[in-house]
Amino acid sequence: MSIRVRFAPSPTGFLHIGGARTALFNWLYARHTGGKFILRIEDTDAARNTQQAVDVILNGLRWMGLHWDEGPLTSDATGPCKGDRGPYYQSQRRERYEQRVEALLSHGAAYEHEGAIKFRMQREPVLIHDLVVGEVRRELTDREQQDPDFVIVRSDGQPVFHLVNVVDDLEMGITHVIRGEDHLSNTAKHICLFKAFGVHPPKYAHIPLILNHDGSKMSKRDTGASLTSYTEEGYVPEAVLNYLCLLGWSPKNNREIMSLQEIVELFDLPNVLRHNARFDMEKLKWMNYEYTRQMSADRFHELAVHTFARAGFDTNRFPLDYVKKAIDTCRDKIKLFSDLPGYAGFYFSDEVQCDPEAAAKDFVAENKPRVTRLREVFAGLGDFNAAELERALKETAATLGVKAGVLVHPVRLACTGKTAGPSLYHLLEVLGREKVLDRLDKALQRM
Repeated sequence: MSIRVRFAPSPTGFLHIGGARTALFNWLYARHTGGKFILRIEDTDAARNTQQAVDVILNGLRWMGLHWDEGPLTSDATGPCKGDRGPYYQSQRRERYEQRVEALLSHGAAYEHEGAIKFRMQREPVLIHDLVVGEVRRELTDREQQDPDFVIVRSDGQPVFHLVNVVDDLEMGITHVIRGEDHLSNTAKHICLFKAFGVHPPKYAHIPLILNHDGSKMSKRDTGASLTSYTEEGYVPEAVLNYLCLLGWSPKNNREIMSLQEIVELFDLPNVLRHNARFDMEKLKWMNYEYTRQMSADRFHELAVHTFARAGFDTNRFPLDYVKKAIDTCRDKIKLFSDLPGYAGFYFSDEVQCDPEAAAKDFVAENKPRVTRLREVFAGLGDFNAAELERALKETAATLGVKAGVLVHPVRLACTGKTAGPSLYHLLEVLGREKVLDRLDKALQRM
């Protein structure tokens, strides 16, 4: 049997981190089994759905690298989606739902009621064979015993979630439905609909929910709930994927940092955990730092340049060698790429904005002759490299009878506008003699 799974989000807002994890688990299972991963946008609720929300979903999946395997050809032949195929949209399948409803009506499995159409739900308990939760016996509630039938088409002609979900899974040949445990309450209805259509239902696997670190349910307003926040804050997609797969799944070897290929090879539904997962933002930040620290120089440069561009810094104005050397001084120094503009934006700014509190402390009159002397020494250096700059500063400090820090602090502030940042001597080397002397001159004017 060829495995076919799907991710079917509703475009009514941002892509929740729980939804992203569901998409990831489906994608991993498809890749592990050599199956297909299908993306289906459940957009039948026209009043709540927006194209902006659809774009958020598509861009989020692309950012994570979760490319879907099939779908209608798009008109954008140069689009970023692998294969140039769009997802399936339920809004474009209205005719299919109408045909299926007619079939249910003709067989007496559905009937009209007050302008709507209701499905005849079976009265006996429904047994759900769940690959994660186990055997679940779904009894009718006291309220349902009075009338267990449920609406599949509203009085305005709009098909509801239960119907379209089942019809699409049936017609797209979905073999495994992997979704959040909050959908378990819907599964009995879906199984009965499949039986009414005369087919076996797919296998179900309801994965545990993601909770906040304190055990409370993660709402839309909670920190980390939106996948977009990770793209904006400069997380590495590989780190987010790695962390998400550990929320509700265990490779059973106590490993945490793994390549995507390793995860694909190890991932399987029997290893999905039964208990809810707690989201630990600090652990994600640690994992992101580990990925940042271990990534190749080219990958680091690529992500850094994109980050600077989003922050308004045009690195294209500078020689490529200069940009690479500047970015190299930030390796192992940042936890999130979003920290880069504040940490090293001075490399790509014509004017340095100095921290006022630090300037009041370091740009004082008594420092002016000291910095003036150091500026003269820097101007006369034969080699303007980190080793020579360090030697020159320390020798100048000794000649002046002060500690090196007395010169280090005003020089760093003059050249970067900050009191902390990359290694001073290396950043001076990258900036080069002309920029360093110019920035020291401007600082001296303020002393």
